[in-house]
Amino acid sequence: MKSKKLFNLFIFSLLAALFMGNMQAQEGTVTIKQDEKIPELLMLKKKLEKENKLSDKYTIQLYYGELNRAQRIRANYRNKYGSWPSSIEYETPNYKVWVGNFASRIDADRALLEVKRNFPEAFVLQPN
Repeated sequence: MKSKKLFNLFIFSLLAALFMGNMQAQEGTVTIKQDEKIPELLMLKKKLEKENKLSDKYTIQLYYGELNRAQRIRANYRNKYGSWPSSIEYETPNYKVWVGNFASRIDADRALLEVKRNFPEAFVLQPN
């Protein structure tokens, strides 16, 4: 019985040594090559998204008309609300004050309820 245990121990040790001998750590380096314009394009995309230029999302329009009034309305909006970005967009011959960049219509409608308290003419739109 003792010789069988010794034999099993010997076989186990032999197999363990064989498997351990075949394991080796691998070392290497990875080189990533990318076009130099990728960081520039990412910055441009980020800027356009911030300005609502790439969005198929929803926004709230507060006003359309002359530039001076659009600027006053935007300033008034900024004094009352800080949670949604605002911009003045030009579409011949009017300037438009847009607010927010909402992922869904329901989010835009919720914000509209708040904004309409101070800007009753406001409405939700989906810019092209």
